Amino acid sequence: MSGMAERDSDQVNDSFVTEMLEADQSRERLGIWGTEVGQGQATAHLTVESDMINGIEVIHGGFVFSLADYAFACAANSVLSRVATVDAQISFLSPARAGEILVAEAVVSFSGGRRIIVDVTVRSGERTIALFRGTGRTTGEPST
Repeated sequence: MSGMAERDSDQVNDSFVTEMLEADQSRERLGIWGTEVGQGQATAHLTVESDMINGIEVIHGGFVFSLADYAFACAANSVLSRVATVDAQISFLSPARAGEILVAEAVVSFSGGRRIIVDVTVRSGERTIALFRGTGRTTGEPST
C-alpha cells in the first residue's frame, strides 16, 4: 500500500474502527458477525437465513453486496478515517443457499491521498461466491 495518510503504516486505526463498529446498526440488522480487522484488511461473516432467499431459492445479491461493502468499510477505515464508498462493482460467480456461511475477506490494494481501493472476495467454504472492488474517499472530520 502506498500513501498511508499521515499514520504509521503498521498501526491499525483502532479507535476509529472500534467506534465505527459500535455505532453501526446495519451490521446487526443484516446479521453480519465475526468481524476481524487488521491493518488494511478485514473479515466478516454472514449466515444465509431463509428470509434472505429470493424466488429462485438462492441468496438475494443485495445481501452478498452488503456483506462485501461492510468488509470493504472495515478494511478501508483501518487505513484512513471516515471512508465512504464512492464506487463499487461486484461479480456474482456462484449462488449461495440457506444455511451456508459466507466469509468476506477484504484487502486494501491501493491507498493514496484521500482515496482507497479495496478488493473483497466472498466465499462459502472453498467456493467463491462473489468478487467485489470498492473505491472509497475519506470524508474528513464530521461537521459540528
